[in-house]
Amino acid sequence: MTSNPADAAALREQILKLVGDYHAAAHGAAPFKAGVSASPVSGRVYDASDMRSLVDSALDFWLTTGRFNDAFEARLAERLGARFAMTVNSGSSANLTALLALTSPKLKDRRLKPGDEIITAATGFPTTVNPMLTAGLTPVFVDMLPRTYNFDPAQVEAAISPKTRAIMAAHTLGNPFEIDAIRAMCDRHGLFLVEDCCDALGSTWRGKQVGLFGDIATLSFYPAHHITTGEGGAVFTNDEFLRRLAESFRDWGRDCFCAPGADNTCGKRFGWKMGDLPRGYDHKYTYSHLGYNLKMTDMQASVGLAQMDHLDGFIAARKRNFSALKAGLSELQDVFELPEATPGSDPAWFGFPITVTEAASFSRNDLTAFLEGRRIGTRLLFGGNLVRQPYMAGRTFRTVGDLTQADRIMERTFWIGVYPGLAPENISYMIESIKEFVSARGAVRSRS
Repeated sequence: MTSNPADAAALREQILKLVGDYHAAAHGAAPFKAGVSASPVSGRVYDASDMRSLVDSALDFWLTTGRFNDAFEARLAERLGARFAMTVNSGSSANLTALLALTSPKLKDRRLKPGDEIITAATGFPTTVNPMLTAGLTPVFVDMLPRTYNFDPAQVEAAISPKTRAIMAAHTLGNPFEIDAIRAMCDRHGLFLVEDCCDALGSTWRGKQVGLFGDIATLSFYPAHHITTGEGGAVFTNDEFLRRLAESFRDWGRDCFCAPGADNTCGKRFGWKMGDLPRGYDHKYTYSHLGYNLKMTDMQASVGLAQMDHLDGFIAARKRNFSALKAGLSELQDVFELPEATPGSDPAWFGFPITVTEAASFSRNDLTAFLEGRRIGTRLLFGGNLVRQPYMAGRTFRTVGDLTQADRIMERTFWIGVYPGLAPENISYMIESIKEFVSARGAVRSRS
């Protein structure tokens, strides 16, 4: 059958209209019913425009990265205020790619080498730390601060040794760590700074997007995060050289920087002499790094591109839900430590952390079991004290101090949701349920 572009365009428009109709029929939100409706910690939030964008890309049948990804990267960089944003297939891959870029021999004396130390937070998600172990680097774990749940700058300073080459940590649950202090240490000691912003898209420090204070930064677009592509993430930086290195590690480790489907961007595809290869060996098959294929597909990027239209609204909803939870639970501060934004920051909160105090007449597990029974989702603060995780046994790392706060977070802290899919009715039900539980338990332990 001979193709007809005009017919194809008309059919495409018809299909995309039907997608909107299907979304209205099949994906409408159900009214909230207390005790019946779920109040999860996170989830995808989408409308017909997101589904249309996904189907639009599927009709292209371009199964790797393409025009939607190009547009998504450009829009993401603009929104972040970064010179470069590069998508990858997950937030974990973003952390891996960003850190491996700093191990490139092309950085010469600045490169990170096996045995070098990287300071990080004792509490967090393991894939902030795992790239260090993958690269043969030594994580140095420092303790956390109460209420902000970020690592303690005083402990970071104490952790610096002659082997320290970098600091890499997440902005916990979207709450920025004390960037001024950490940036000053990096400048004073000549350290790389890698900002894990996977939970912090839209969080700012003194009015500027987090991630722009470090040498390189990362994002995640898993469905739990501020926008979603399903699986996916991004690396962003203002440093063009680091961007090129990160791209190489993402794209099989190749030295060539041609876009998919393009050839001879450098103008001398068969004119290079590199390593022990013969002169003129095809640059498209010359590898300068031990890399991987970590690219995002165009269908994933099409969802991310559409989600960018919702981002400001999503951020506003997260802040609004966080504020409502804090106000609603403020009278319970004898039994709970409630979260605080780091001074100088404006977090786009990922979740609402709560620490059950030592004075409480109940444990964290008592409360989370009660909430889960009411279909209110809870999560612990990721891996807790990471040095106690089973997979860390026998690995090389260093700790500073006794990590008292990290242990306390591991034993007493959990978080509940603030994501945009939670309506005011969900938030009110969460507050009422927590208050009911505390009232029934008599709140604080007897002091007699």
